[in-house]
Amino acid sequence: MAQSQGLGKKYLKAFFKGFFVAVPVTVTFLDRVACVARVEGASMQPSLNPGDRETSDVVLLNHWSIRNYDVQRGDIVSLV
Repeated sequence: MAQSQGLGKKYLKAFFKGFFVAVPVTVTFLDRVACVARVEGASMQPSLNPGDRETSDVVLLNHWSIRNYDVQRGDIVSLV
């Protein structure tokens, strides 16, 4: 019984150690490199949400290329 409690503490400690490393890395990635966004509404038709679909499209927003001003004609730019 004592061995299983020690094993549980070991896994809990490993979980929190990984958690406190993974969260800042994930937040930094989503803030600086890329993030996922939903496109809803008719403003981007026919490229996104074509036709009369009720579902929304999911896009990956690339923060890195905008940081280097690598925007070209035909690119979709998202503003918050």
